[in-house]
Amino acid sequence: MTSSTVTAPAVRRGSDYARLSRRVAEAGLFARRPAWYALRIGLTLGGFLAGWALVVAVGDSWAQLALAVVLAVATTQVSFLGHDAGHRQMFRRRGPSELVGLLAGNLAVGLSYGWWVEKHNRHHANPNHADEDPDVGAGALVWTPEQAAATQGFSRWLARRQAWLFFPMLLLEGLALHVASVRAVTGRADGRWRTPVRHRAAEAALLVAHAAGYLGLLFAVMSPAKALLFVVVHQGLWGLYMGCAFAPNHKGMPMPTAEDDLDYLRKQVLTSRNVRGGRFVDVALGALNYQIEHHLFPNMPRANLRRARPIVQAFCAEQGLPYAETGLIESYRQGLAHLHEVGRPLRRG
Repeated sequence: MTSSTVTAPAVRRGSDYARLSRRVAEAGLFARRPAWYALRIGLTLGGFLAGWALVVAVGDSWAQLALAVVLAVATTQVSFLGHDAGHRQMFRRRGPSELVGLLAGNLAVGLSYGWWVEKHNRHHANPNHADEDPDVGAGALVWTPEQAAATQGFSRWLARRQAWLFFPMLLLEGLALHVASVRAVTGRADGRWRTPVRHRAAEAALLVAHAAGYLGLLFAVMSPAKALLFVVVHQGLWGLYMGCAFAPNHKGMPMPTAEDDLDYLRKQVLTSRNVRGGRFVDVALGALNYQIEHHLFPNMPRANLRRARPIVQAFCAEQGLPYAETGLIESYRQGLAHLHEVGRPLRRG
């Protein structure tokens, strides 16, 4: 199975997903995990705030650059909490989920929660679909031969070398997320808001509070040069970490087209890849290494995905449905191989 084709068993029954869901429900894996999330939120926010307290304590020192690395990790872990809130994994009700999402996303990280939820929902609805999934739309990177052929100028130069430049480009992902968030909250066209954001005024206020607090604290405790270097290291590594956490999930997996007729089960399983690993990998990737289970059951609490894996894997085996799972390094290799292959025709020209 290549990254550009989708192969599914000839026999497909609309009830397959319902049967799988019943098995998962019987195992109690849709139940919320309030105690687990209370501990996870406490540890994550505790570490995040402790990191900023150390920034204040260390003061005007080059040791701040080491703290920038630590806080890039802490910021990504807070981002994972926003991801879980966006899927209502913590709470069934919208209100508490949005509150956590706004505080984790807009205030703590500087990322528009409303923009991200809208974009991420479109990704979940049609994963790896070049015309429907915003994560594989043509942009700085191209994911299909058609997208590559349409490039011109610098974009074409980039597409030829995109596999080699992928990880360096991720260093700019943090900046790109901040810019996209501001544009989503403030951008208008033809008298209308470009992006549907449910709590626009609150999101704008929280983004301003984040920027003022973030930059104000850094420039208050260290020299301008050190503060700017801290921002570069922190934001660059945050973007790199975020990209490395999300890249293994779908890159290099089949990309359905309008001609493919896939039911929900196969649409999610065939386009997703799990990453093997122990508890460290689970924490490091925010349990997104169980991408197949997450895509099948987006509102399942993060802590239950590991337990759902053998159920889903066994069911896929019964259906003759490929269940992609690999190591972390191999997942990157497959994704980079896909990017390299897409750019091959441009290198011949």
